[in-house]
Amino acid sequence: MNTKPHTRGDAVVMTVALVLLATLYGLFWQSDGHGAEAVVLVEGKRWARLNLFQDQELRVPGPRGESVIRVQDGQVRFVASPCPTQQCVHQGWLSQGGEVAVCLPNRVSVQILASDPRFDTINF
Repeated sequence: MNTKPHTRGDAVVMTVALVLLATLYGLFWQSDGHGAEAVVLVEGKRWARLNLFQDQELRVPGPRGESVIRVQDGQVRFVASPCPTQQCVHQGWLSQGGEVAVCLPNRVSVQILASDPRFDTINF
């Protein structure tokens, strides 16, 4: 097996490639997908459109009862819901475009809207 040691030119090419890769990652992969608005859906129909920079708390009626959604400091979350497992509450704060929290038993959901969403699809 014939192997040659790396030359100074090899090191320059590898360094340029790494710098280019990091630059491209910063430009195209990392986006500021922070949303400014959210939409609340009840049984698939728009119930409210929320400004994420106006702190508020909403009581959203659903088939099983009331879900409570809070908007605070550019984020939104479920704080209470009549569903037994409370998965929607455990989702926590949402702030990036495309993020979604859903209360399936109560058929209430909240999604962050953004011109450049962080996610193009979500699978469970």
